[in-house]
Amino acid sequence: MKGGRSKSETKTAKLSVNKKPTKGGGAAARKSGKAAKDPNKPKRPASAFFVFMEEFREQYKREHPKNKSVAAVGKAGGDKWKSLSEAEKAPFVAKADKRKVEYEKKMKAYNKEQAEGPKEEEESEKSMSEVNDDDEDDEEGSGEEDDDDE
Repeated sequence: MKGGRSKSETKTAKLSVNKKPTKGGGAAARKSGKAAKDPNKPKRPASAFFVFMEEFREQYKREHPKNKSVAAVGKAGGDKWKSLSEAEKAPFVAKADKRKVEYEKKMKAYNKEQAEGPKEEEESEKSMSEVNDDDEDDEEGSGEEDDDDE
């Protein structure tokens, strides 16, 4: 076998071919491509189908109390939605449109707030609690010291 490779050489060659170099230090660097989500940003409104599913889930659970399968509820809801006429879907579409209008108002306010920039006066709950904890410790400590001095 001139020029042939042994089985072990073939396996290592295959493994080395599959390895791809990562840029910038691994998984953390790959995920940094997306911007961090702002917890204050309003959530998008539910579509007409999801408004329908809110009611359908409750109804389905009442009719099938022993069913624990989420997939079964979703499948039944999808089938029911497909079988509804446009007139039967209209109330759910109207609710979804109402939620969309509210969402757009909230987004305008949110975008306006973002354009103005963050307010320095507001502190996060954690930083406020840490400051308050430090103040309480100082007060307790100073009170004990006064008692010892007398």
